[in-house]
Amino acid sequence: MNPDGKILIVVGPTASGKTDLAVRIAEQVDGEIVNADSMQVYRRMDIGSAKPSPELRGKVPHHLLDIVDPDEPFTAADFRREARRTIAGIHGRGKRAILSGGTGLYIKALTRGLAESPGSDRTIRDELKRQAEAEGNEELHRRLALVDPHTARRLHPNDRLRVIRALEVFRITGRPLSELHGEHRFATSSYSCMKLGLAPDRAELYANIDKRVEWMIGNGLVEEVKSLLSSGYGPMLKPMRSLGYRQICSFLAGEYSLDGAIELIKRDTRRYAKRQLTWFNQDREINWIEYPVNVGMIIENVNDFFY
Repeated sequence: MNPDGKILIVVGPTASGKTDLAVRIAEQVDGEIVNADSMQVYRRMDIGSAKPSPELRGKVPHHLLDIVDPDEPFTAADFRREARRTIAGIHGRGKRAILSGGTGLYIKALTRGLAESPGSDRTIRDELKRQAEAEGNEELHRRLALVDPHTARRLHPNDRLRVIRALEVFRITGRPLSELHGEHRFATSSYSCMKLGLAPDRAELYANIDKRVEWMIGNGLVEEVKSLLSSGYGPMLKPMRSLGYRQICSFLAGEYSLDGAIELIKRDTRRYAKRQLTWFNQDREINWIEYPVNVGMIIENVNDFFY
């Protein structure tokens, strides 16, 4: 049977076991995995992004890993384009496409599309950056609240990149970003999807996060960050500001002890996991898996979906 149009999506917070489950399913349904993690697209950022191990990658084909350098921009629109191309190739080979990752925006972009928004204007963006440096994030956020209160309510004042982007869009179009998004409504699904969600209880999830962070440190995260910095990938690059990399950069700059950086990574990862769960809990299409996980029953249900 040609599986065109059908994809399985495995979601959940970081350290919930998505990768292992996706691989086990793929082995049973002749599937190939499409990465939907915004950090795993970057080359040379392996440990801190928790990329699948070589062993797992050897069991089934994995796609959209290691496709851009850390100083190359990669947006949700880029992901949507590359993922659609990749899924078409998987379907063309008669295989099943399994999307796995924790970046909710990527998954939404693929399945529901993206609102049209203008390209960037370097002059306006640079001006807004200078204003942020001179006047502070709070002032820029206050200006956004005047022209786009809806977007301002959902953005923290310290989320400088998104605040600047929202102001840039308003300056270019004369319309609030929230209005442009509201016209799209993300209503049109591009695929027939089965969504599975993993969410261990909070204590187990936090224990998994702590173990993962300790594993990253023990397996060379500090050395990975040193190598990136020495290759010219500065600490202000977007991927270098992500979990793990940001805190180790601060440790190497003398701002924290290593133990202090480790505790910050654990704390911030727990907070990130909570935000991921908040995002995914808004999606009523997700079938949340009960614990203990019955892989056999899951595979039966997945087979019913694909066949």
